[in-house]
Amino acid sequence: MDVKKIVVVVEDVDAARTALKWALINIIRHGDIITLLHVYNSNSNTRSRRSRSKARLLRLNGFRLALSFQDICNNYPNTKVEIIVTEGDQEGTKIAATVREIGASMLVVGLHDHSFLY
Repeated sequence: MDVKKIVVVVEDVDAARTALKWALINIIRHGDIITLLHVYNSNSNTRSRRSRSKARLLRLNGFRLALSFQDICNNYPNTKVEIIVTEGDQEGTKIAATVREIGASMLVVGLHDHSFLY
């Protein structure tokens, strides 16, 4: 059986957690790789010290959030989890580029009012 790479978008909303749980139950099979992807938007010029500090904090918070999603995955046996936290836009361009770059076969997104899909 082929190993699938599945990207799950990590956001601090219940819909994203529900989407991950749904994927774990319905899609993920033994040996598949789950990539938890969090894209943050710093909206700042990285030249100033304050902007770099803000970007660093956003990245750290993104990792913390992704680790909480990894805790959900730990309740399911035989799951392999990767975490990617990167800076990008709110339109989903970075998400699509990352899915292509890692060769994922599926993207799982929790749909909510502020989703980039709208």
